[in-house]
Amino acid sequence: MFWLLIAIGVLAGLGLTATLIGSLLPVDHIATRSLRLRQTPQTVWQTITDYPGQTQWRADLQRVERLPDRNGHEVWLEEYGRGMKIPLETIEAAPPQRLVRLIADDELAFGGTWEYTIAPAADGACQLTITERGKITNPLFRFLSRFVFGYTATIETYLKSLAGKFGEAPDIR
Repeated sequence: MFWLLIAIGVLAGLGLTATLIGSLLPVDHIATRSLRLRQTPQTVWQTITDYPGQTQWRADLQRVERLPDRNGHEVWLEEYGRGMKIPLETIEAAPPQRLVRLIADDELAFGGTWEYTIAPAADGACQLTITERGKITNPLFRFLSRFVFGYTATIETYLKSLAGKFGEAPDIR
């Protein structure tokens, strides 16, 4: 029993320390990653804007559902494992070059936007760059995002899945 109490105390201390450090970190962050694909910008655009179709190539995504428009913009609810649901509002779309999606739920412990930029290459290929302008309101999540997962982890998972959809190696930069 003594050792169990010691273990619980150590875990609680680690959690409190991580939360304290997280409270000292900035709420906002910017993270960017790019992927070169042997696809045309139009092909990449069609793939990344076919939200229901993403369940076929994104292992982390279980279901996508169209929600009513918000502020005149389309909104899609993405459902992940363990019941996590994130509504995403498309706040800007300029096919096939630029897409901006906003997490449309202020009650989540995180939020922000993903900006997708598709730049054509001379050989008919393209480069997709995703820039996350995020905020993490929960100090423990801030600590974990900064020191455990990394701010770019979700972007990299998405880009690896996209490259796999096209049968390409994920050369992420």
